[in-house]
Amino acid sequence: MNEFLGRAALMVVTDKQTLKKVLTGVLIILVALFMPIIAAVEVLNSDFTIDADELETMLMSHLDESEKVQLHELDSQIKKLDSKMSSAGYGARTKEAEVLWMLALYGKPTDSKTADKLVKCFKEDQTDNQLVAAVNKTFGTNVAADIFTKIMNSIRSTTINISDYVDPSTKNNLDLVKWAKHAEKSGWGYVWGTYGGVMNKKTLERKSSQYPNEVGSLSDFIKKSWLGGRTADCVGLIKGYGWLNPETLEVEYGTNGMKDVGADGMYKNAKVKGPIETMPEVPGLAVWHKGHIGIYIGNGEVIEAMSTKTGVKKTKFSTKRWSHWLEIPYIEYIDEAPSH
Repeated sequence: MNEFLGRAALMVVTDKQTLKKVLTGVLIILVALFMPIIAAVEVLNSDFTIDADELETMLMSHLDESEKVQLHELDSQIKKLDSKMSSAGYGARTKEAEVLWMLALYGKPTDSKTADKLVKCFKEDQTDNQLVAAVNKTFGTNVAADIFTKIMNSIRSTTINISDYVDPSTKNNLDLVKWAKHAEKSGWGYVWGTYGGVMNKKTLERKSSQYPNEVGSLSDFIKKSWLGGRTADCVGLIKGYGWLNPETLEVEYGTNGMKDVGADGMYKNAKVKGPIETMPEVPGLAVWHKGHIGIYIGNGEVIEAMSTKTGVKKTKFSTKRWSHWLEIPYIEYIDEAPSH
């Protein structure tokens, strides 16, 4: 209960546009379930702290007994929905299902088949608009796709979900691809010298001082575009995966045997590499030219942290852009998920 009650107050404080649009009794429960606490905390003030127990007491005091019963019932429904999403192979998208349950189904009659119907609305590689359209068609609702996307973007920009990783206990090329896809879909920004952490005011001040040209001169743009979300530079996108602790979901600098090197150092340290024309079709290889590196995700596509103004983007693979390929040192290259 602490977790999602804490999120509620932060949403109210930080997202006034959504507050105006969705300010009902449901809002407190909605945002409590879904808004990651770290984003709001770090956008407001990197020194800001919250007493979760005190916050829970404060919010619960404003609910009557029937509303408390509804809150507990909702918690039970959401847990069942999460289980069905995971069983259907959509474990990494449970937050999308939770948000849609709230926007489309909260307060409406449901039965044992409702969650199954919602899960069936999910398809691989669908857009937010396509997903919302499927939900509206299935349940006869009128969920606004832009509201759904706004809420999900807030969640995606800060959360890390490894539930669909093939082997979180190791560092491997297939999970690197999943990491990169998540970063691209989540709209991660680009800040020189960063590697997947949430950009807050203190970090921006430190990086501006450390890199006055690459960061300091662009600090106004970074504040407007990337503050409160995750950021990386080109090689930092790779190092962030290498330094991710799968237990805490924190990016811990210099861990897991991955050295802190630049794009050129990553290429220099690679033992398996070659001219770009000889690159095999292996998802999770890196593509490189002097001073820059990207992640090949397969099917002729690359994900790269491009620049401060563009962030993390998916691009078409081209031998004209890249000069060499490499197996990233410090990670294992596998063909499929290992059996345990």
